[in-house]
Amino acid sequence: MLIGRQYEQKRLLEAYKSEYSEFVAVYGRRRVGKTFLIRETFGYKFTFQHSGVAASTRVKQLKAWRDSLTACGLKVRRTPGNWLDAFGLLKVLIEQSKEKKKVIFIDELPWMDTHASGLIPALEHFWNSWASARKDICLIICGSATSWIINKIVKNKGGLHNRVDYKIALRPFTLCECEQYMKSRKVSMSRKQLMEGYMIMGGVPFYWKAMQKGLSLAQNIDKNFFTPEGELYDEFDALYASLFKKPEGYIKVVKLLSEKRSGLTRNELIRGGKFTDNGNFGQILKDLESCGFIRSYNVMGNVRKDAVYQLIDPFTIFYYEFMSENTRRDPQFWTHTLNKPLYYTWCGLSFERVCLLHVEQIKRALGISGMVSGVYAWRSTKSKPGAQIDMLIDRDDDVISLCEMKYTTTPWEMQSSDVDGILNKEAVLRKESGTTKSIHKVLISANGVKRNENSDEMQNILTGNDLFE
Repeated sequence: MLIGRQYEQKRLLEAYKSEYSEFVAVYGRRRVGKTFLIRETFGYKFTFQHSGVAASTRVKQLKAWRDSLTACGLKVRRTPGNWLDAFGLLKVLIEQSKEKKKVIFIDELPWMDTHASGLIPALEHFWNSWASARKDICLIICGSATSWIINKIVKNKGGLHNRVDYKIALRPFTLCECEQYMKSRKVSMSRKQLMEGYMIMGGVPFYWKAMQKGLSLAQNIDKNFFTPEGELYDEFDALYASLFKKPEGYIKVVKLLSEKRSGLTRNELIRGGKFTDNGNFGQILKDLESCGFIRSYNVMGNVRKDAVYQLIDPFTIFYYEFMSENTRRDPQFWTHTLNKPLYYTWCGLSFERVCLLHVEQIKRALGISGMVSGVYAWRSTKSKPGAQIDMLIDRDDDVISLCEMKYTTTPWEMQSSDVDGILNKEAVLRKESGTTKSIHKVLISANGVKRNENSDEMQNILTGNDLFE
């Protein structure tokens, strides 16, 4: 049963029903449901289906390709010697097929690109010289190594330049979709529990699939994240290794960002990680951002070189805050951490990140979903005391929504000191940005607000329920 994914499924079916041959690239992080989406959309029926072999050699990749051709009905006498031969055999299989539209699904394509493999030129030749000249092929390539797909296929500057007809970036679930998914699996969770689960797992379907009914959220987290036999105990290393061929530099960046809540500039990251300031480092930042692990922001109007980078991936934040700290291998580490100061500090940061991942829901709740607007973060560089604003919505109706995000387990009661802090942020923002727009102060409180004279200072008050819309 597919949850959400209506737009992505619609695009896949458009490619299938086209009167021409179409080249489709589907990409997204590990465990986000790419393969499941494609298989469900086409009813698990393909003219040819193949998946690359993880951490393998070219010879073994070609043997696996031969086996897939055999499984799809082609009599193959020998293993192809190279990828040109391999795609030549695929042509034979396609020509033998009597299906009106031949769906060719190549999963985990990045794994097939071993050292000096010749894979990309062979794929270029297959598509440009043969497949695109027909009208009956729907080629779907897929992979978790998002940066590889983007750099080698989508933004290819050689023979595949502008050849991809459909680019489908599969994103994690929203809170609403996680709620639907848990209901479909008969796992009972309140919205408060769903919110906390999202703060840990983000919207990665496979992580949520590990949640078992009959266990509390805390029991599920202990079982899956902190028990050596747990489904997600070793997920961090597997995640980054699956996305990046040389994950060490990427891990160093996210670790540095995990230690600085407000984020770090490029120069601060270079100094902190002792990186060389070159194109390779810039590519690491681009890759992490394209995969949704970090975001970059700058003071409104400033050039990108002044950008600040922030870690926004819930699972990575959770890993560095808790999993990497479980040095005693306590299988009930999460249960023993609940309601301690470290837990509440993490809750505040993680809720902010959940809000950043639900900007469209926030805009809808504010009644501005159809309005042209830019979403920024901002931090003071001149004033003392300074100010940090994690979300500004700069709107075309001459308004800036200054969003303040609060996580408490009970309705939040706003104090006069909180009002002073927000007014200081507004004043510093006006002084340093020079904006003359009206500034609307927006409060987003995870579990509601206890109304008083202080809360009346806010133009809009949203709750966690608004993020589920």
